[in-house]
Amino acid sequence: MRRDPFVPSIDLTGKVAVVTGSGRGLGLAYAHALAAHGACVVVNDIDEAVADQAVKSITEAGGRAVAEVVPVGTAEAADRLVGRAVTEFGRLDILVTNAGILRDKVLWKMTDDDFDAVITTHLRGTFTCARAAAVRLREQGEGGTLILVGSPAGQRGNFGQTNYSAAKAGIAAMARTWSMELARANITVNAIVPVAATAMTETIPAFAPYVRAMKDGAPLPGFLRKGEGFGTPEDCAALVPFLASEAARDITGQAIGIGGDKVALWSHPQEVRAAYADGGWSPDALADAWHTSVGAVPEGVGIPAPKIPEV
Repeated sequence: MRRDPFVPSIDLTGKVAVVTGSGRGLGLAYAHALAAHGACVVVNDIDEAVADQAVKSITEAGGRAVAEVVPVGTAEAADRLVGRAVTEFGRLDILVTNAGILRDKVLWKMTDDDFDAVITTHLRGTFTCARAAAVRLREQGEGGTLILVGSPAGQRGNFGQTNYSAAKAGIAAMARTWSMELARANITVNAIVPVAATAMTETIPAFAPYVRAMKDGAPLPGFLRKGEGFGTPEDCAALVPFLASEAARDITGQAIGIGGDKVALWSHPQEVRAAYADGGWSPDALADAWHTSVGAVPEGVGIPAPKIPEV
């Protein structure tokens, strides 16, 4: 659906959103952006003081918000979040599944608890919250929006992030699946892939000095904002009210990256080349053909390090 670029259409007045993990960082930026465009917001965090402060910052800016303090992951937590939206504001229209934690370790050092904690919060939390939201949205019969927060790690993998990469890859796959399952109910489902200066990215050595400088008031350099698509949480926030609006009613099943001055559409996994052998392949035939046909140009892995200009 195309719109007249001179007529504003991002008006979410009357809409109600739940944003998980929205006490700080990217989640708080999403909550503020939704409220600024008229939506009522259920803020979620595991820290009551943080959640209350987030609600205060939204209401002081003229928005409407309430807090629901609960760790996502269980069906009970999901039901509480959806129920709070309905109790406080009468309905639900938008879900943003942002809650997340990190337990980074290489494979041979990662414990079951490290793996399970991240999968529970990111992957199971996305599933349970989306399921509860889908039930409510289908009952209302007026459509809606699910925005699932992914990561470049889920698109390409990342050293030391078995649990996180697996969860985020699963989230992108769920977005594609649910976009098909919920299409008849006019519920759009997309994954977003934000890249921003947060407590998480501050642990990456290449970004750390720029994040620290930004905290001291220095602007991020252009090579990061444009070349790497790396900016502030607020830079990523515009994508959320856009996807929740009527201007994006025909966008579903996509993985959309945003950060700094850049927005991008990620490809879905797909075959890039193929070869054929009459009667099927043997191990020897594969060994003979691999490097000159299908495997001649292998696919890359990992998140590329930022290209820092030489001084």
